[in-house]
Amino acid sequence: MTFNAVLALNVSYGSSMKQAQTLGRLRKSGWISRTVKEEIRENAIKRIQGGDELFPGVLGYENTVIPQLENALLAGHDIIFLGERGQAKTRMIRGLTELLDEWMPIIAGSEINDDPYNPVSKYAIDLINEKKDATPIDWVHRTDRFGEKLATPDTAIADLIGEVDPIKVAEGRYLSDELTLHYGLVPRTNRGIFAINELPDLSERIQVGLLNVLEERDVQVRGYKIRLPLDILLVASANPEDYTNRGRIITPLKDRFGSQLRTHYPFEIELEKDIAIQEAEVFSQTGLSVTVPDFMALVVATVTHAARESSHINQRSGVSVRVTVANYEALIAGAVRRTLLSGETEVIPRISDLSALIASTAGKIEVESLDDGREIEIIQYLIKQSVLDAFKTTADQTLCADILKAFTDGAVINAGDDVASDTYLQWLKDIPAFTPVLESIGLTNEDLQSASIVASGIEFILEGLHLSKLLNKEAMGDSGVYRARA
Repeated sequence: MTFNAVLALNVSYGSSMKQAQTLGRLRKSGWISRTVKEEIRENAIKRIQGGDELFPGVLGYENTVIPQLENALLAGHDIIFLGERGQAKTRMIRGLTELLDEWMPIIAGSEINDDPYNPVSKYAIDLINEKKDATPIDWVHRTDRFGEKLATPDTAIADLIGEVDPIKVAEGRYLSDELTLHYGLVPRTNRGIFAINELPDLSERIQVGLLNVLEERDVQVRGYKIRLPLDILLVASANPEDYTNRGRIITPLKDRFGSQLRTHYPFEIELEKDIAIQEAEVFSQTGLSVTVPDFMALVVATVTHAARESSHINQRSGVSVRVTVANYEALIAGAVRRTLLSGETEVIPRISDLSALIASTAGKIEVESLDDGREIEIIQYLIKQSVLDAFKTTADQTLCADILKAFTDGAVINAGDDVASDTYLQWLKDIPAFTPVLESIGLTNEDLQSASIVASGIEFILEGLHLSKLLNKEAMGDSGVYRARA
């Protein structure tokens, strides 16, 4: 039978699979047994041919990691994802379950998802010998075919492989009887995907126990060998720093993984911004509407990129994308608090809300030892630098001359979290030169009628001009008075 015929048969059967509740009826249905790697390969081929994304929601890897991952899956390889924290390793690993068939038949009551056509446990073999075609069949959803373990130094072989169950021994079984076993996480994920996060943290003697699982596909418990030809796609994640710091992957185990994929942080600030918008849990509350201007989202993403390039930040530990997401959420939260205190209903983050990023950033970065005690100062510098970079990127500098002239002629603006949005709208009327600059950073004619959006835009322009050393600012907490330079 051709590949397309096999695939169509197994997929089309999904709608009526529950009709097969015995081994005999399963055989008559035409269901065909495949290894988990063949199953994933065939479903991946179908998606690739259809132009569908294998990992929707994972941004920035379209031309780097995803093609390599597709190659590994098509090759039927066990995989190591190697990368710093916050690089979507776990998300991609968990997303592999979507490449499994929606439902899979097993021998009813089997603890290790025995294939009805190729049983491996003594329980399943004995049951089939006894009941023949009347052997009962259960169906397992693909979400139940995924096992995961965070590697820790105290992880034992019993956790992964299994252990002799003393209760079963007390019931009269011999130690050599396979039925005395309480299976660990790996056998219980038979015919599925098993993931080990932070693999180098697993002690070396436990890593040795995984060698047979990967190569010979059998297990050993308590000194006697139990032949269990497990069918598993084994996936692991690791941080490059952990290879030499907290532990290492032993060479024989690393050699048994077919592919090692190197992940990375977003190369572009715009992509970092898109990830934050996608991943952030946006504040929702009856009576309040939240809108984040594009230039403010750009500031948040730029802070993370600036931190990744800063000599004051420990780059070995990485600056996760979670920093961007947490900062985006903190910025909105700061704007919500200011809006509630002012009695307004439209939540639009401003420059004066950026102080909220200090707390959300401080817990996610590590400063170099020589800079201990200067975390807040360093973060404040990164935020200011990011505002300046975002201003230079978005605002048309040639349009700012008339704004500066208004300040030279005596204009003074008090801006900050204690200033009502309507006040900024009045300044827009008093200094019309703000309008073309606001339009250059993305505000529309409709936006220019909104006091809250205008307030955000004017604060951004004023701070950009100040950081460009074109305006003076007398700072007082989250507020400040902007004047012409002397």
